[in-house]
Amino acid sequence: MAQPPNTDLLRSLPQIEEVLRDPQLKALEALMPRSVLADCAREAVDNERNAILTGSRSSVDAQAIADEACSCALANLRPSLRRVINATGVILHTNLGRSVLADEAVHAVEEVARGYSTLEYDTAALARGSRHDHVERLICAVTGAEAAIAVNNNAAAVMMVLVEFAAGREAIVSRGELVEIGGSFRVPDIMALSRAEMVEVGTTNKTHAADYARAVGPDTAMLLKVHPSNYRIVGFSESVPVHELRRIADSENAARHSEAGPASVNEVLVYEDQGSGSLIRLDCFGSYAEPTVAESLKAGCDLVSFSGDKLLGGPQAGIVVGSRRLIERLKKNPLARALRLDKMTLAALEATLRIYLDPERALRAIPTLRMLSEPSGAVQDRAENLARAITEAIPQGAATVDVVAETARAGGGSLPLCDIDSFAVRISFERGNAQGCETFLATSRRVPIIGRIKKDAVLLDARTLTHADIAEVAAALRAYFDSLDPDESSPQTHSMRIPGEGR
Repeated sequence: MAQPPNTDLLRSLPQIEEVLRDPQLKALEALMPRSVLADCAREAVDNERNAILTGSRSSVDAQAIADEACSCALANLRPSLRRVINATGVILHTNLGRSVLADEAVHAVEEVARGYSTLEYDTAALARGSRHDHVERLICAVTGAEAAIAVNNNAAAVMMVLVEFAAGREAIVSRGELVEIGGSFRVPDIMALSRAEMVEVGTTNKTHAADYARAVGPDTAMLLKVHPSNYRIVGFSESVPVHELRRIADSENAARHSEAGPASVNEVLVYEDQGSGSLIRLDCFGSYAEPTVAESLKAGCDLVSFSGDKLLGGPQAGIVVGSRRLIERLKKNPLARALRLDKMTLAALEATLRIYLDPERALRAIPTLRMLSEPSGAVQDRAENLARAITEAIPQGAATVDVVAETARAGGGSLPLCDIDSFAVRISFERGNAQGCETFLATSRRVPIIGRIKKDAVLLDARTLTHADIAEVAAALRAYFDSLDPDESSPQTHSMRIPGEGR
C-alpha cells in the first residue's frame, strides 16, 4: 500500500519569491528577465515536490533548491548547440553532426550569413534567379549528370522522387534493401507516405533479376535500388546490379512504346537511393569502397539521390541527379519549395563541391575525406603527441597514459563492416575512474570532449582529433584530476607508454 505524502515536508517547501531572493539568482537579474528566473525557481521547487511525493526526500534543503534554480538559469546562457571535440573514432558521427566542413565552406557560410546575398538574384540578367543554380552546375561537373536538384536531406529527396514519379503506382524494391534509415524512419514508411505502392521482390538475402522482371506490370513506375546503409548481408547472398535493372526497364519500356506509342507512355525508371554520396572512389578501402554517384549514373540509373553530409563531406542536404527532363519535373513539384535549402547550406554545399573540381585537393581539404584516408602512421604520431601533452598536464600518480592500436569507423551509415586502422590514447586511472572522467569531459567543459570507455579506461581516438584539439584535451584532463578529492586515493607511480618505446 502506498504511503501518504509527508504533508509537513510539502508545507516546508519555499515560496518562489523566497527562492528568488537567493544572492546567486539576484545577481543573475542583470543578465536575464526575472520571469525566466522565476520559471527556473518554479521548476526547482516542482522537482523537490515530486521527490517528496515519491518518497525519495526526508527533508527539504532550501539552498539546494536555489542552487538547482541557478544551474537551470545558467543553462539558458550557454548555447545548447555548440562545438564538441570528437575523440570517439567515428568519423561521420550522426549525434555529433556528421561531416566537419572544409575551411572554404565555413568561410562561405560566414560570408552569406553576415548580410544580403545573391540567393535568388541573377546579377548578369539583373533579374530574379533560381537558388538551384548555385550548385547544379557544380554537381553536374563532378558527377557527369545532366541536371541536379538539392533539398534539405536525403530522406526528403527520396520522398520527393517517389511522390513525383510513383504516387499511385508501383515501385519494385528488393526485400533485402528495405532498410531503416535511423530513428525508426524506414523505407516502407517513406513509400507509404508518398502514396507509392511498394512491391517487394526476392528474399532477405537473395534477389535475382528474374524477381524484378516477373514483378513488372502495367502499373510499375520504377525499379528502386536502396543503399543498405549501416549493414551488409554477407555469405549466401545476392543483389541485382544497376545495369541489370536498366536492362529490365528498357525491355518493359520498349514493349510499352510498341503497344501505346511513345507520346502516351509512362516509362519505368531506374532509381537508386545511394545514401552515402561518394564522389571519389576511396581505393584505400578496397572492396568496402562505396560506388560513386558517377558510376551509378553510368550503369544506367535515371535518377540517383544521396546525402551531402556523409562521404561527400559537406552540409546536410539531399541531392538528386539524373536526366534533365526528370529533374525539371522535380523542380516544379510543390515539395521542391517545401524542402528547399537555405542560403547558408547552399553556400557550404557550393564551396564543398568546388573543391571536388580538383579530386587530389579534395582528399586533403575536405576533413571527412582526410580522416577516412589518412595513413595510420600519421594518426599514430598525433596520438603520441596527445599522450605526451596529457602526461605533462595531469598530476603525477593520477593515471597511466599509453597509446594503443584501435579500430575507427566511418559511421553515418557509410562503409559498414570496414575496419579503419587507428590509434588512441588510453588513460587508466590511479585516481578517479573512467566513468567519472568521461562524464566530466562531456558535461563540465565549455567545449565538451566525447571519448569512449573500454575496460575501465578512457580512450581518445586520434583519427577524429586534430593537432589543434590536443591542448584543449590535455587541459580538460588536468581539470578533471584537479576536481577530485586529493585524499581519494594514494598516488602511485605515473607513467606513459607509447608503441615502440620500451615495449
